[in-house]
Amino acid sequence: MDVPDLLRHAADLVPADERSDAGLGADDVREYLHHHEWEVALGILEDFDGIRWQTVRFWGLLIEAAQQMWLANDVAWLQWRRSETLHGLIRADLRLVAPDAGGRRSPIPGNGQLRPMWSIHRTATESHDELHVARIRVESAPEIPPGGHGPIRLLPLTPSHWRHLEPGDTLTMHEQNPVAATATITQIEHPPHRRRPPGQTPCRWAG
Repeated sequence: MDVPDLLRHAADLVPADERSDAGLGADDVREYLHHHEWEVALGILEDFDGIRWQTVRFWGLLIEAAQQMWLANDVAWLQWRRSETLHGLIRADLRLVAPDAGGRRSPIPGNGQLRPMWSIHRTATESHDELHVARIRVESAPEIPPGGHGPIRLLPLTPSHWRHLEPGDTLTMHEQNPVAATATITQIEHPPHRRRPPGQTPCRWAG
């Protein structure tokens, strides 16, 4: 399929009443496609938040369209969103320790390549705190400067180990001693196939 067909098929998977963060819907995507504004149409489809209805097929169509348009940054972002659909969405507010207090002296890059260790309040059999790997993607900025703070998304290497967490929990990030940063969970969503049936007792992890 060519780019317009890929984006039309993706628009057909958007529920009629869904709106992007900018308040746009599937009909707006089709309108921009009619005017050959492919990148604008892709941008609208990328802007639907959460993992409530998005499927692996939806993200696959967008990834292929972005690849055909040679939009490498969009491809990386869409691959991240596909992983969230499969494994869950975790958002947090990250606060870096100041460099003069032992914190990192380089920024946190925003592109999702950094994979630090995290204390997520799980205890190993030897009664010491386990550390778990999760990638960081900075939201609404290209990076977080040394000693700074900002919103992030996390993709754990082993998502099942993070299911006990809930909004308000505080994690610690470890690259070396001492602690490099703290992160307070602001949003967690389960992937669709792990959502609770109606009436089931809720667990602590919401994502």
